[in-house]
Amino acid sequence: MNERDVVLLKDMLDAARKIQAFVQNKERPDLMKEEELRGFAVVKAVEVIGEAANHVSSETRAMLPAIAWNEIIGMRNRLIHAYNAIDYDIVWDVASVGIPKLISELQAVLE
Repeated sequence: MNERDVVLLKDMLDAARKIQAFVQNKERPDLMKEEELRGFAVVKAVEVIGEAANHVSSETRAMLPAIAWNEIIGMRNRLIHAYNAIDYDIVWDVASVGIPKLISELQAVLE
């Protein structure tokens, strides 16, 4: 794995950890009640993960098939281009279910 990919994976891990911290001790309704949590924290961090994933080389992606590359990048694209039609149930599912799995996968790779 090249150095650039390592930096990108670390960026993904950092953003994933931020999401985990943002939603810690929160429930799904909090995502809609708290503008900061929703708009500036979780959504932006998911976008960062997707942007970094988009720049990871195809070789590294092939080496890490457990990471849902297409879904991660697709989620970023959806958030960026359809920002006015975001499905916050999906965002919550990503934050509460997908992110812990991604953190585990990235930590294993980077250790």
